[in-house]
Amino acid sequence: MDTEDQKLELVYTLLCDDVRLELGNKLSYMGVFQNIVVPQLPVWLPKLAVVNHWRGQGAHLSEVRILMPDSQQALVVSQPSRFEIAHGSADNISFFVNVTFPISGEYLVQTLIDSSLFDERVLTVSDQQLLAPDDQGSDAVN
Repeated sequence: MDTEDQKLELVYTLLCDDVRLELGNKLSYMGVFQNIVVPQLPVWLPKLAVVNHWRGQGAHLSEVRILMPDSQQALVVSQPSRFEIAHGSADNISFFVNVTFPISGEYLVQTLIDSSLFDERVLTVSDQQLLAPDDQGSDAVN
């Protein structure tokens, strides 16, 4: 790892339905989520955005891919995109369209920097049938 790589920090990763650029160069995140729970599978998403917020310096090439629960097959792969951190931080956003999650399980959201794996997050996709029913009431009184 060279000095430039050591200075690169992934501050956060967000998954959402869309990202919009607003007045004043502000970003609005629509439909932020951590997991996908649906009545039944497969589930189709018309749009999926992966937002990576970076701190550090320098120019880098970023790729995002989402792997199937078997961790072998890629569900989607972004085109490599160049970003530069000029004033301490930068956002890099990867958009995917018409994404279908065919089965339940733990999908891996991987971020590659300069063709090397930099970060990996779990995205759990499940249908409501797999969730345990919440039959038990709470005895707590507020």
